[in-house]
Amino acid sequence: MNWKSVRRFSLVALASLGLAACGINSVPAAEENAKAKWADVQAAFQERANLIPNLEQIVLSSAEQERETFNQVIEARASATRPEIQVDGADLSNPEAMAQYQQAQSQLGSALSRLLVSVERYPELRSQENFGRFMTQIEGQENRIRVAIRDYNEAVRQYNTTIRTFPDTIGANLIHGAGPMVPYEAVSEGAEVAPTLNMRAGGNGAAAGAGANDNAADQPAAAAAN
Repeated sequence: MNWKSVRRFSLVALASLGLAACGINSVPAAEENAKAKWADVQAAFQERANLIPNLEQIVLSSAEQERETFNQVIEARASATRPEIQVDGADLSNPEAMAQYQQAQSQLGSALSRLLVSVERYPELRSQENFGRFMTQIEGQENRIRVAIRDYNEAVRQYNTTIRTFPDTIGANLIHGAGPMVPYEAVSEGAEVAPTLNMRAGGNGAAAGAGANDNAADQPAAAAAN
């Protein structure tokens, strides 16, 4: 390799380093990471919504009195899964869109939590194998929601720090026009604490508090979206 080639290679390397140092690469990388983590949040909430139809026959077969409460769950589920309130990667900097989505998930979580607490009055229901299986599924899903929200909020923190920190802020403002993203926050007091559900025979109800992540969502049938 002759001197000119070495010099050209050095200039290209320095230019690449300079671009990277100004946020050319770091800002979009942080943005894509946050978007990916948000997709995990949405998937976790959708998986919870997908579990709810399994509860209908379990509850209504033994607790007709809870039909009204269950109908509230169904209505809240329909609201939380409406296409018009879904938040895609382009809306993560939109506080209003995020607040609307959070509120819908919170309402679903609250309605589901009320239903599960109310059926504690039915020991014959708690003893059913399929109800115990459902509770295991919903508890696991609520934990996945909390983890997904925690990871998303950390990705948002990293992204927001990147676009505000020199020298990345140069590329963020002059090239990418990047704005801060909105973390997923609790929408009601105490929402960061997730109740532990213990609906099985001999349990003491659905309400012993167990710590969740700082920004887990509200207190639904175990939490995070409420």
